[in-house]
Amino acid sequence: MNTTFIYPQNLKATANLWLWSLGSVCVIGVCALLSVLALAQLHTPLPLGVTAGYAFLTIRADDTTILDFLRNAVRFFMSTQQHFLWRARTK
Repeated sequence: MNTTFIYPQNLKATANLWLWSLGSVCVIGVCALLSVLALAQLHTPLPLGVTAGYAFLTIRADDTTILDFLRNAVRFFMSTQQHFLWRARTK
């Protein structure tokens, strides 16, 4: 009996499903279900829009998400103090 096993290239990489990590897929699925229930009972599409926004922000490309990029941009431009050190050149 000849059995072939196929392993991913990087065993420490996070598990992804389509464009999202598995944790994000679970959160999006639960939120989508609750949003559809809210739409049916309350006749408001607001939770569905929030869920779609979260799904867009957590799309993973090149091991980073849009949400990570925005978080780093806010940290760089607004919340973290920038330190600049000026030194004279020594020969």
